[in-house]
Amino acid sequence: MATSRDKRGQAAGLRPDKRLGMNIKRTEQALITAKQLAVRPAGLTVPQYAALFALADNPGISGAGLARSCLVTPQAMTVVLKNLEERGFIERSPHPWHRNVLETRLTDAGREALAAADARAVLIERALSEEFTQEERAMLREFLLRCERAIDRAATDL
Repeated sequence: MATSRDKRGQAAGLRPDKRLGMNIKRTEQALITAKQLAVRPAGLTVPQYAALFALADNPGISGAGLARSCLVTPQAMTVVLKNLEERGFIERSPHPWHRNVLETRLTDAGREALAAADARAVLIERALSEEFTQEERAMLREFLLRCERAIDRAATDL
């Protein structure tokens, strides 16, 4: 007789090492650890690097927009931006029309820190990319997108 526990893998004995979520988490942790080592000599954390990286392509973006771009909460981004501003890596100024919105831009020091961090972080990305053929990279992106959609569907059923 099947139970609802079977769907979750509990009764079926789905061990942690057999769960895709564990593989994804281990891979994510390995990537974050490698990126931390890569950006540390530039005096940055991974969240700070991500913010500078996003700012380079979106000068003037708001903190809320930057949080969405970096996949963090606005509260977390506020802390990151405060630290970057204190270190002189960014400057913030009121939007010309929306005075409650602060525009954020890289300073020369921020561009230098980003360039130094990215020169090392790109080595991680390159090593990851070189592990797969172009076709495999496309497939991996599709598989990860499918994972994201499956997780979203499962979460709505909770």
